[in-house]
Amino acid sequence: MNLNELDDSEDTQHTPQERAAAASRSTWVSVVVNLVLSTVQIAVGVLSKSQGLIADGIHSLSDLVADFVVLFANHHSQKDADEDHPYGHQRFETAASLVLGLLLLAVGVGMVWSAVVKLENPESVPQVHAVALWVAGAALLGKELLFRYMLAVAKRVKSSMLVANAWHARSDAASSLVVGVGIAGNLAGYPILDPIAALIVGFMVGKMGWEFGWDAMHDLMDRAVDEQEVHAIRQTLLDTPGVAGVHDVRTRKMGDMIVVDAHLEVDARITVEAGHDIAVLARQRVMQRHRVLNLMTHVDPWRKPDLDHAPKP
Repeated sequence: MNLNELDDSEDTQHTPQERAAAASRSTWVSVVVNLVLSTVQIAVGVLSKSQGLIADGIHSLSDLVADFVVLFANHHSQKDADEDHPYGHQRFETAASLVLGLLLLAVGVGMVWSAVVKLENPESVPQVHAVALWVAGAALLGKELLFRYMLAVAKRVKSSMLVANAWHARSDAASSLVVGVGIAGNLAGYPILDPIAALIVGFMVGKMGWEFGWDAMHDLMDRAVDEQEVHAIRQTLLDTPGVAGVHDVRTRKMGDMIVVDAHLEVDARITVEAGHDIAVLARQRVMQRHRVLNLMTHVDPWRKPDLDHAPKP
């Protein structure tokens, strides 16, 4: 899931300070939850001899690293524009999403490798203790509640970085479910199901990491926003008094903000100053109504067709 899939029913624009505070608060909640879960899962996994639970605990531990990456990026992305970064530092968020994706991919590959090694020697798979199933169930509940909380915050402030971290938590919830099934199968007399569960979790984590990393990479290469949002920006420009037409509207993502270029058609008979005022008004309207960081306009002269003197067909 990315920012384009967020609920657009809420048009409230949040200040950078509000978004930073929400990101910090939700991420610290995630830090506490993941610290507790990873400690319990790894400890119980070792004692109960459950590879699936240990893998899930390592996954939770990776979330701690991811959370601190988010906190770091959230702090730096709020810096004001400077001489070296005239558009600000919003792409720290995109870079954080890329790091999260790579982290998930690395964890997934490691989990798959460990599970394959076990599956090559099925006789070495031990019987797990029932306590592992209870811990897996508790972890599933905790991670699902954490996901719902973090996604609600991400939707409210419209932050793709927080969306990435929220779905990171959901991947943990899904992995805990699979691990729970594997542990239950092991307890029912099918020991091989525990490493199979770890293998499935590894694939799930790796796939999500690839998707987040690929999405962030495209954003770093100046990917445009979706057509629906471009249409909304174009309509705001067209509704500006004095604008007769709009063409060549181009967008590129800057973190969770947008940089826009547009050509505005204005009456060719007005003064340069009047055309400039129209462009300034259009820019103000767009930046007030949309998540636009900057709008660069080019004013084109436009003349109303003289239909009375048009050549007869």
